Amino acid sequence: MGTGTNVELKYEISQNAYIKLVLHSLRHKTAAVNGVLVGRLSPKDEGLVEISDSVPLFHSNLPLLPPLEISLVMIEEHYVAQGLSVVGYFHANERFDDVEVCGVAKNIGDHISRYFPQAPILLLNNKKLEALSKDYISSEKWKDVIDFDDHLDDVTKDWLNPGLFN
Repeated sequence: MGTGTNVELKYEISQNAYIKLVLHSLRHKTAAVNGVLVGRLSPKDEGLVEISDSVPLFHSNLPLLPPLEISLVMIEEHYVAQGLSVVGYFHANERFDDVEVCGVAKNIGDHISRYFPQAPILLLNNKKLEALSKDYISSEKWKDVIDFDDHLDDVTKDWLNPGLFN
């Protein structure tokens, strides 16, 4: 894969990966939340990163490094067999009107760039959540999203969210 730092990458996110992150934000409306984007460089277009999944990480104590490290190792171990890895970072700020990438998001984004040097930071614009189709909101699917915070509190809760889109 001949991607040097001079290649400007494009990112394509699957619908389910995006929806999972939005649902995570909806579940924890009064807190900042984050997650990672999982994917790979496209085998057909070396300038394209295909984001096929996302993993909701935390809704409390976002800047703590040990839980982040544990989650990243578990995520990498799970997805490597599928030829996928962490390729980006997702963040939603606590305040509805805050559309700035905060220091915490920058620091975690920098940390994730050790796994994938061109890792983007995807910042959710909370104001646009209102404009979303009400389907997932009215179905209350957001109540079913499990993040790493939930998993670390109760290991029977599956951070992979296998039944989320059934």
